[in-house]
Amino acid sequence: MVVMEQAALKKRTAYFSIISNTMLVILKLIVGFYVGAVSLVSEALHSGVDLVAALIAFWAIKKSLVPPDEEHDYGHGKYENLSAAVEALLIVGAAGGILYESVLKFQEAEVPESLEYGIAIMVVSIVVNVLVSRRLIYVAKLTGSQALEADGLHLQSDVWTSVGVLVGLALMQLTGWAWLDSVIAIFVAGIIFRAGWRMVMESAMELTDASLPEEQENRIVAIIESVPEVESCHCLRTRKSGSYKLLDVHVLFDGNMHLSRVHAVCDELEEKIRAELGTFDILIHPEPAGAHDPETKSSQYEDSHRRSEE
Repeated sequence: MVVMEQAALKKRTAYFSIISNTMLVILKLIVGFYVGAVSLVSEALHSGVDLVAALIAFWAIKKSLVPPDEEHDYGHGKYENLSAAVEALLIVGAAGGILYESVLKFQEAEVPESLEYGIAIMVVSIVVNVLVSRRLIYVAKLTGSQALEADGLHLQSDVWTSVGVLVGLALMQLTGWAWLDSVIAIFVAGIIFRAGWRMVMESAMELTDASLPEEQENRIVAIIESVPEVESCHCLRTRKSGSYKLLDVHVLFDGNMHLSRVHAVCDELEEKIRAELGTFDILIHPEPAGAHDPETKSSQYEDSHRRSEE
């Protein structure tokens, strides 16, 4: 899929998420306040966070698609990582607010009226979020968008909280146990917090330029060393900026090979890596084999630390 098609698909998908979340927030708030159930209001707040997250993701995707400029030589992909971090903090904050309201509700617990309306809206919420989250995650994997993936995973967690609220409302209507309302809301808060904390950790890894997964790095090395003219490679370094991946690597060639042929092989390596692993900013440092002792990332970092201490 070409870059422009990916950009258009990402924008359409983010807009779709915004529309669905707006609809669910409005419906849950209306029914929640009408019924008077704190668990429903907590679900509305959860969907409200989803809506804010979808808006942030939409903004981040637009910003990340801006081409590199003089101030951002490597593009604007980090805006996607930043949006995922903001979403995670919103989720954690929402969990804390729901927990606070749930504890207060214990002191004045009573069975809400017209619970059938709450049950109906939760069924609608579950169906909508299942469909939308699947679409978001599918497009995220297709385009490599962390912002869409964060939004999709967020909605997936909302599906499970909605199921918990639905079961709790049904039990409350059958048994008349008013305390279930607060228990359900606390359950929702726990799930939200868990999802938010996981996203905080993942976003922190991306924002601090963590390396790509080991299996991807191993595959990159295998692609490079599969070319006959390449004798070996070392010092592979990788990172990710939004859906944009970057790498630099030292590649060893026969010292007698003509520079024009070395350049052609480097171009071939770049094409092979991008064809299999998607968009990459690639920097290859060619070296004559046997010119010096083999290096590793660890040895380079040790040398740098030693020099900085001298």
